[in-house]
Amino acid sequence: MPVPASIQEISQRAEALRDHLIHWANQNSGSNNFAGLAKMHDLLATDFAAVGEVTSIALPDTRARALRIRFSPEAPRQILFSGHYDTVYGGDHPFQRCQVLDNKLLRGPGVADMKGGLLVMLTALQSFARTPHAERIGGEIILTPDEEIGSVGSRALLEEAAPRHAFALVFEPARENGNLVRARMGTGIFTARCRGRSAHAGRAPETGRNAILALAEYLPRADALAKNIPDILLNVGLISGGAAPNIVPDLAEAQINIRVARANDGETVLQQLREAAAPINAREGFSLEIIGQFNRPPKEITAFDESLFGAWQQSAGAFGEKLCWQDVGGGSDGNLLAAVGLPTLDGLGPVGGELHSPNEYVRLTSLVSRAQVAAYFLHRLAAGEIQLPTS
Repeated sequence: MPVPASIQEISQRAEALRDHLIHWANQNSGSNNFAGLAKMHDLLATDFAAVGEVTSIALPDTRARALRIRFSPEAPRQILFSGHYDTVYGGDHPFQRCQVLDNKLLRGPGVADMKGGLLVMLTALQSFARTPHAERIGGEIILTPDEEIGSVGSRALLEEAAPRHAFALVFEPARENGNLVRARMGTGIFTARCRGRSAHAGRAPETGRNAILALAEYLPRADALAKNIPDILLNVGLISGGAAPNIVPDLAEAQINIRVARANDGETVLQQLREAAAPINAREGFSLEIIGQFNRPPKEITAFDESLFGAWQQSAGAFGEKLCWQDVGGGSDGNLLAAVGLPTLDGLGPVGGELHSPNEYVRLTSLVSRAQVAAYFLHRLAAGEIQLPTS
């Protein structure tokens, strides 16, 4: 199928896309910088008004707001487009401005994760709107302000929207090698909380129960357990405890990040972690408990997802791209959408790397190429060239 002129012409907008992304990324929108988020919200509301009807949505337990953009609501096929506009870089973070490294790379906060993805999405939809049969596809674009901190406020919004759509497209960045995302691990943050008994370290240490030592005994056992379960990642990332050197500590805690590839594995690893605490709990004066929950279930692959990727891969071939996909450890809002049964294709944004670091970068040519692939996929779908499962 020929590539429509409006999609071909994206290649002539490379410099404009670069400058547009710099404008967005130079506006700080750290997850807890509410003033910056409000400014970014307004920038996106203005730009995405070119695509559809924009609504600003209040979220629970936060001052930040989401955006919903609806277009062609009467179209026979409805698609959910997902992205977030918060970043991990707070208002006081030293990494605040973009730098063009050469004609291939742009370094800056959020240029890949995921303001670059939002720009790919916007560009693709604008170009698709000028193609034949565009009226056959409609949907919702949901842009959220809290993905980097767990999507607590926006989760219900995404879950409520999911049933209205045939599938979701998530414009998180592609991998550094250009691959899309196949499956994502589920993630959770847990606390191993050990309680003992305080005592004076000099006068009566034998009456105390040292919570720090008990926790230190437990953590290597917990780490070893995870290594014996396939496709489980466990990281002890923060430890705290004690009040003063001359007091036997009665409390110690460890923050643990756990990632699982399959939904059933979550309860398995938690049960084994609790069982590993039994020897400490059996001692007089000690207790050790595991507190927390998984905030994102794993995104497991489905037959519909396989069909989506095959069609996306074919669309990329029209531009000389040979796309692959891979399983990854990080989570996204794609996890939430997949968990409520919506087929989801993820990692559709630009190619970038060194995410969540002061060296985050995006490959500038991928702003063009990934927008072209997305627009062409939509065109082929609207024209009836792509046949997807009905459920």
